[in-house]
Amino acid sequence: MLFEQELDKYFGFTGFLKGQKDVIQLLLKGQSSVAVFPSGSGKSLCYQLPALLLPGLTLVISPLLSLMKDQLDFLKSKELPAEKLDST
Repeated sequence: MLFEQELDKYFGFTGFLKGQKDVIQLLLKGQSSVAVFPSGSGKSLCYQLPALLLPGLTLVISPLLSLMKDQLDFLKSKELPAEKLDST
């Protein structure tokens, strides 16, 4: 699978940031992965792209309400299906 084509198709990005492609490849192969990147370095894409490419539902658990809102707003701006369930 050509991940760059999917990346552009869904998110409009022309390339991956350091480490993203490696994590995504592992997840799509059904393997576990831990992604420890600095803030703002693209961890979210590491589950968002596989969620679009794999069958079924992807559940992301986060304690950060503002991050969930930002990610939901971003995904909806790309017309990608996403919802959140939180304390608000």
